[in-house]
Amino acid sequence: MALGSVSRRLGTKLFPALSSTPRLLHSHATSFGFKRVNEEDKARMVGDVFTNVASSYDLMNDLMSAGLHRLWKDRLVSKLNPFPGMKHLDVAGGTGDVAFRILESINKVKLRGLQGVFQDTLEAETRIYVCDINPQMLNVGRQRALEKGFGEDGSLVWVEGNAESLSFQNDSMDGYTIAFGIRNVTHIEKVLNEAHRVLKPGGRFLCLELSHVGIPIFKDLYDYYSFSVIPYMGELVAGDRESYQYLVESIRRFPSQEKFASMIANAGFQKVEYENLVGGVVAVHSGLKI
Repeated sequence: MALGSVSRRLGTKLFPALSSTPRLLHSHATSFGFKRVNEEDKARMVGDVFTNVASSYDLMNDLMSAGLHRLWKDRLVSKLNPFPGMKHLDVAGGTGDVAFRILESINKVKLRGLQGVFQDTLEAETRIYVCDINPQMLNVGRQRALEKGFGEDGSLVWVEGNAESLSFQNDSMDGYTIAFGIRNVTHIEKVLNEAHRVLKPGGRFLCLELSHVGIPIFKDLYDYYSFSVIPYMGELVAGDRESYQYLVESIRRFPSQEKFASMIANAGFQKVEYENLVGGVVAVHSGLKI
């Protein structure tokens, strides 16, 4: 693709698997944008943000990224390599953007040589779970699914739940994705540990998140756009400047690409790597449960 990218592989010696010794939570855990808040308040405050922006969320994504978020999500799903019969969990995926792409990818797979009952069984067993803590976001996703004709066969399952304490069984998922969601949680480490728990051995973790630009001149332009244009756009389109001010600030509070990669490895994932897109405006991190 035309977007600039940088991939880096992080060795297991540099980032050892999670030990039995408890780790302190990252200091980001109690931030709400640039504000410091009580941990018990953050989930409610983030919930209020997404309740406010749910109806205009997809439109604002198009406007803020000039449509590039579609290419970024395509890139995320291409790394997943979806297959018929898979059990997949998409966290913080309320409006369904990533889940729909996964289903589209599965539908394009041609099962040559597989016919009759076996093929029907694979198709029947495909389950894409969309988990989101915000019911309004899930409602938007359900409505979009109906409009697009997705999930009529039961392959799409909508679940209201917390990324830090998932209701799914151990070793139950072939894949796990989270797009533009992990920076909003209270405890990143808990989310990563839960992702590792629910994945089957061989399962892949993938995270698409707004990240940190390293090119000085580009960074200055990006900062100006983020703090001056995006909140104004949120006020103009969604009637909510404060929510988009928080979203911009939350990006700056999120760990760097290298730091986040080390956190993924500390949760027990192997073969951790990341790819920067558009100079680091976004990054795709991945890891395998072995």
